Amino acid sequence: MREKYIPARKKVDEAPRGVILKKEFDPESWKPITELGRKVKAGEIKSIDEILDRGMRILEPEIIDFLVPNLEQDVLFVGQSKGKFGGGKKSIWRQTQKKTAEGNKPKFASLVVVGNRNGYVGIGFGKAKETMPAREKAVKNAKLNLIKVRRGCGSWECVCGEPHSIPVEASARVGSVIFQLKPAPKGASLSAEKEFAKILALAGIKDIYSRSFGQTRTKLNMLKAGFKALQNIAQMKIPPAYYQKGGVIEGAKENA
Repeated sequence: MREKYIPARKKVDEAPRGVILKKEFDPESWKPITELGRKVKAGEIKSIDEILDRGMRILEPEIIDFLVPNLEQDVLFVGQSKGKFGGGKKSIWRQTQKKTAEGNKPKFASLVVVGNRNGYVGIGFGKAKETMPAREKAVKNAKLNLIKVRRGCGSWECVCGEPHSIPVEASARVGSVIFQLKPAPKGASLSAEKEFAKILALAGIKDIYSRSFGQTRTKLNMLKAGFKALQNIAQMKIPPAYYQKGGVIEGAKENA
């Protein structure tokens, strides 16, 4: 009788053929090319807050990898792939093409969000002739655009004093899209568009209300408007007495 062939199990660490495993950041092999990067590696700057509070410009993504090592990343659905009968489905690649005498020259774009689920988040847009270079550019730009998120409990229905939501209402506009954010009580969850909810989750926000107006089908403008609204919260003036009452924190929460 013929013996049944049983394929050998692949090791967990091995990647499927054609898939590149994510490389971990090695601080020892990093050679800074900017003055800020050299100060970070030398230990003169030990926290990302020192850079963001001073408004210093970050030109090396390795600075973020060094100071915020537990960053997560996700690719957002901003495009649409071709489907049958004129339809299509969501795609992480936003494809465009240029008509030339030689033929069609396609380009791919992607939008990536990075965050540590504890007060820091950033989004980046990347565009290239191939898909993987576009994603790499987007990841790099997302790290360079990292912001510190102000959180708190600004909902009159809750007033628990914990930073599970946002402290005040905020809005922003990109193109024709207007995006509004409102504080929510505990248990409300992320009442937001599915892709923007990914940004909120990586920022460390657990409960929030949101609504948008305008041409919201332009996904890229809608997500940028929501991210800009998060930035506007950090620029608002909040009375010092409200910090303790509303549980307002900026950036990471200790023992989170």
